[in-house]
Amino acid sequence: MPFTIHGLPVSQGIAIGHVHLVSHAMLEVNHYHVAAKYLPEEVERLNEAVATVQGELVGLKAAATAGQPHSEVGAFVDLQLMMLGDPMLIDGARTLIAERRCNAEWALVQQMEMVVEQFEQIEDPYLRERKADVVQVIERIVKVLLGHPGHLPPKRRDGLGTIIVAHDLSPADTIGFRDHNIGGFVTDVGGPTSHTAIVARSLRIPAVVGLHHIRQLVEEDELLIIDGTRGVVIVAPDERIVEEYRLRRSELELERSKLNRLKDTPATTLDGEDVKMLANIEGPKDLNQVKAVNADGVGLYRTEFLFIGRDSLPDEDEQYEAYRTVLKSLAGKPVTIRTFDVGADKALNGVSARFEPNPALGLRAIRYSLAEPQMFLTQLRALLRASVHGKLRIMIPMLAHAHEIDQSLQLIAKAKAELDAEGLKYDPRVEIGGMIEVPAAALALGMFIRRLSFLSIGTNDLIQYTLAIDRSDEAVVHLYDPLHPAVLKLIAGTIQAGARFGLPVSVCGEMAGDPAYTLLLLGMGLRNFSMHPGHILEIKQQVLRADLNELAPRVQRILKMDEQAKVRDAVMRLAG
Repeated sequence: MPFTIHGLPVSQGIAIGHVHLVSHAMLEVNHYHVAAKYLPEEVERLNEAVATVQGELVGLKAAATAGQPHSEVGAFVDLQLMMLGDPMLIDGARTLIAERRCNAEWALVQQMEMVVEQFEQIEDPYLRERKADVVQVIERIVKVLLGHPGHLPPKRRDGLGTIIVAHDLSPADTIGFRDHNIGGFVTDVGGPTSHTAIVARSLRIPAVVGLHHIRQLVEEDELLIIDGTRGVVIVAPDERIVEEYRLRRSELELERSKLNRLKDTPATTLDGEDVKMLANIEGPKDLNQVKAVNADGVGLYRTEFLFIGRDSLPDEDEQYEAYRTVLKSLAGKPVTIRTFDVGADKALNGVSARFEPNPALGLRAIRYSLAEPQMFLTQLRALLRASVHGKLRIMIPMLAHAHEIDQSLQLIAKAKAELDAEGLKYDPRVEIGGMIEVPAAALALGMFIRRLSFLSIGTNDLIQYTLAIDRSDEAVVHLYDPLHPAVLKLIAGTIQAGARFGLPVSVCGEMAGDPAYTLLLLGMGLRNFSMHPGHILEIKQQVLRADLNELAPRVQRILKMDEQAKVRDAVMRLAG
């Protein structure tokens, strides 16, 4: 008999297929004694397993970065490759084998548990994500040692795909789905901003997470339907339900094909107001996606993905080439490049490590840049040199203090002076802007408006910091609410202040790419949306149907509400 389970929708689309259960119990290994003469062989067995996993990850990265990937995907694999070289993990296991004369699997799991225990002593969400990466890497090695590599089933003859059901999945696992006719996946744990969810969206695999006990409720080869838009999973559907979802899937595909017709249509409201549709990118490899939807430019270029997951930092010339490629390719359209937003969950190799008990509130983004002025100056020089190839705008992340802007502007002036002395060209009119991501910035906009040329609201962090919750923590993810009255007041206040002083304001967080919030943001006065390229045409369609004269007064009434339930109902009515 069919039954339905509700979870967190993290990757849109509908998938119909048969269950393939992925084991999560591989870390429950036997412990046995190894004779002294066989210890070198046991260490070598571990070395070979590590080498095998390393080869798998390198292959997965190559597959993930071919075509049109999110470069974020490659960064996730790089992170796990770095962990394979962590002496605390692998060398520690080798030492245990020798000292305790034990088998490799047991030594590896013991060492992993010791490292995980260190993570658990620090109650920080971003470090918890790193803990999960450690477990996932060790699980891959243990599977090789036990001879259970976890191969996926062959392509089915009935034309239906395979639905992966697991307690949790690593980003590397998710990347491997692309070549195996995987229709979608569901997991017990996870949230909408987890690494695996981001990979699923980039590969366009429907997914629902946070289902708690899904793996215990389904059987191997059982029929399953995933609605990745609504967060619904239907177990053992009858033919009538399957036909209904096949129809919905066809309708979604038809809707996508219709949206493609809007590619060259200007985003103009019914009452003639022009709206800019900008793209968020991680690097030059995303350019084809930007061009495919004819975006009005780039509203957020996340440069930190040039830095993460490598043994050495990119030098000035390497950065210059990446920035130049994007600017030249977009032929005069504006490109807003954010200076690197590192720290917290975005750790850098090759720079001095700092222990922080709460890195999300620590040395990250512009704070990190100002603490590493030479690294920051190198990036600023590369950006300015690239500015002669297009319309560059430089954006500073996570501002909270006037002195952060002043110090940044001083370093920009220094970079210009150095380029002048060396006879290198740059555009002296490059605009400098800032991101509004913390409540302090949204509540004290005057000091930013006086110093900057534009603002961009990073709603992901603004919501997180305003509500004091971690959006990646499953225990509190239900409290992450873009429609909280305090959040809406901060967003609307920033947009209105920008309009009052003639300063362009954009939104580049997840809210900008969610059609449920498009009319709300338009009614607040937003005229610059920046999002993943895949969402642009859907948001443009919303803009084309909007009448601002009718929207604005309705949104003003919503902003006066102080009950979340009433706000949500009003926004749903607004969206129709």
